[in-house]
Amino acid sequence: MIADKMKGFVKNSSAIRAMFEEGKKMASVYGAENVYDFSLGNPNVAPPEKVKEAIEAILKEENPLEVHGYMNNSGYEGVRSQIAESLNERFGTAFGVENILMTVGAAGGLNVILKSILNPQDEVITFAPYFGEYRSYVENYDGILRSVPPHAPDFQPDLAAFEEMINGRTKAVIINTPNNPTGVIYSEETITRMADILNNKQKEFGTDIYLIADEPYRELAYEGLNVPYLTKYYDNTVVGYSYSKSLSLPGERIGYLVIPDEAADSEELRAAANVANRILGFVNAPSLFQKVVARCTSASTDIEYYDRNRKLLYSGLSEMGYECVKPEGAFYLFVKSPLEDEKAFCEAAKKYHILIVPGSSFACPGYVRIAYCVAYETIEKALPYFRKLAEEYINN
Repeated sequence: MIADKMKGFVKNSSAIRAMFEEGKKMASVYGAENVYDFSLGNPNVAPPEKVKEAIEAILKEENPLEVHGYMNNSGYEGVRSQIAESLNERFGTAFGVENILMTVGAAGGLNVILKSILNPQDEVITFAPYFGEYRSYVENYDGILRSVPPHAPDFQPDLAAFEEMINGRTKAVIINTPNNPTGVIYSEETITRMADILNNKQKEFGTDIYLIADEPYRELAYEGLNVPYLTKYYDNTVVGYSYSKSLSLPGERIGYLVIPDEAADSEELRAAANVANRILGFVNAPSLFQKVVARCTSASTDIEYYDRNRKLLYSGLSEMGYECVKPEGAFYLFVKSPLEDEKAFCEAAKKYHILIVPGSSFACPGYVRIAYCVAYETIEKALPYFRKLAEEYINN
């Protein structure tokens, strides 16, 4: 008796989560130490000590009725002001409290902004490979997700194909950089050209097209690489941010939207997002963790831990003959499958208790994603089994 739309969602439920659940079953049979689960992007670095200190201080010092009570649907004004000041200091922006809306993670934020802007059959463009939930988020509001085909081997967006895809029904574009699943950071040249294309298309069709930046991995950038802050390149930008990765708080579901004054109909858009936050059932972002992140705007997780894993996994697999996209950010390695059917390769990997995710989950068949947010020792122990796979399917 479930809704027809939900039947489709259930049928196409996340392969990543399914793999994660299978990993737990395998661990119960073979022992967790003998299962090499690279399926889920679940941070394994503890939150910074400042997070614990903030929680303790807030619970000890602040009025519990305020800490655990309702506030404006957009979030505590003091929290939003603190975040705006931090962004201004880091990126040379000029945001105020009114530009920040606290959300239930980046996923909640994306749903809030899509609920605010989409009419049925409006189109949203994204670039493959992309986080598979984007399709569900867009379909939640009867929109249509269109994806630009992947541009291998560098996986920078194919801007010529993008330009051809934009039409009068295009309402928004979602980009994710550093990217899940490739780890690629979209270059400043890419962002500048993308902004020029969007500005020209807005004039051509007499419409507004919002650029939605999904940024849970912003702080996870390696070798000093810069991640362009998109509001500085294109006026109609909305930024969705999450502290899930930057502070290792995925289960706390805390993030925010930035809706700049320069965005089209910004006051109306902010009002709509504020109401969407409520009527989607979020009501407001978690109250305690709003206050926590406001005290931790200068804190960050230990990116050196992920970088050490990145180097070991990338160099190890490359030496074995795997074709790997070198990650510039996030904590994923995107690898060309030695088999044309990458799902079959993922199944073959299970023989060695290795769990990896097929690229078709990200609209990019022929590749697999390996999440290296695991213990360094897990990678060390898994490499000999990756070599056995290589001997079977690459060097045979």
